[in-house]
Amino acid sequence: MRIGIDATCWANGRGYGRFTRELVGAMVAQGNGHEFVCFLDGRSAVRFDLAARNVRTVVIDRTAPRPTASQNGYRSPLDMLRLSRAIARESLDVFFAPSIYTFVPLPRRLPAVVTIHDTIPERYPRLTLPSPRARLFWHSKVRFAIWQAKLVLTVSDFAAKEIAEVHRVPPGRIRVALEAPSAHYRPADGADEVEAVARRVGLPAGARWLTYVGGFNPHKNLDVLVRAHKAVSERLSSPLFLVLVGALEDDGYHRDMDALHAVIRACGRGDLILWPGFLGDDAIRNLHSGAVALVLPSANEGFGLPAVEAAACGTPVIATTASPLPQLLEGGGLFVPPGDERALAAAIERLATDEPARRELGARARERAGALSWSRGAEAALAALEEAAA
Repeated sequence: MRIGIDATCWANGRGYGRFTRELVGAMVAQGNGHEFVCFLDGRSAVRFDLAARNVRTVVIDRTAPRPTASQNGYRSPLDMLRLSRAIARESLDVFFAPSIYTFVPLPRRLPAVVTIHDTIPERYPRLTLPSPRARLFWHSKVRFAIWQAKLVLTVSDFAAKEIAEVHRVPPGRIRVALEAPSAHYRPADGADEVEAVARRVGLPAGARWLTYVGGFNPHKNLDVLVRAHKAVSERLSSPLFLVLVGALEDDGYHRDMDALHAVIRACGRGDLILWPGFLGDDAIRNLHSGAVALVLPSANEGFGLPAVEAAACGTPVIATTASPLPQLLEGGGLFVPPGDERALAAAIERLATDEPARRELGARARERAGALSWSRGAEAALAALEEAAA
């Protein structure tokens, strides 16, 4: 088959950019005799690094679209028209959209598999899409994408159940391709590497810390994390730092940094919170390797890739129950209901004070993360594409 792929989110630093790079790379490696035609914009073309005999690229000369699940960002009609026309000019057997964010209308007779990672914009519209205009555009696009798709792909059974419920997609039209940690994520090679990145982000010698990796969006419940961290800090005999890793500049998603900073000021422990900004995989790997735990207290996660990446480093996780993580990382962490500040504080305190339990959970977390692979995700995605094209 000739498989068209929307690769315009290749350079994106969010989870769906990682999903696209890892999954498509694994699909190409498996090949199965297929040819892959990857459609790129100017920004993604610069970063696109997939070189193989069965890959061809089509570059659309335009700026990269802002993520559509944001306050004001959307792909312009002209952008959509250019990409749609480029897709129509190719003789494709099937089309794969790794992310709903960059979806564009497709030729009517072209079978498609469209990926929906979660239902967060639908469940928490005012935390992710605060303007009526953004909500209208988003919901219209998602409905149209589902209508055009022969099959909907998602990243976990948890997400599949939510998509069936929220979007009323029959379960028989949904397929699952599990995510996995990148090969970058493994325990640090030595204490020197951990110490070097700790100094780089501003941690003092001998410090202990929690990591959070992701966006600073309201649905991530970072205000709850800050308050829980403050409550635990008051009971510990030595400082426990909180390292919030993520892009500090506006990335197009709705966020309220002023409100988060106000919570930090009210708690009075801003001296224990570090903001290193965006970090590369190697730095995050070493930061995770030395951490007490990775904390992901979101209102909802379709998968929760940062937690799985931390687990691959042998780090226990404290994560939301509104996710597949309690099953994916069973025995590898502590899982708390979203918004439950007391439960979150109790989980943090336990891992900060019970080193044997922390080590046991970390070992199990690594084992569970090791059972996941992008290769199996690629097999599932290719099977869905072959089914759609049949």
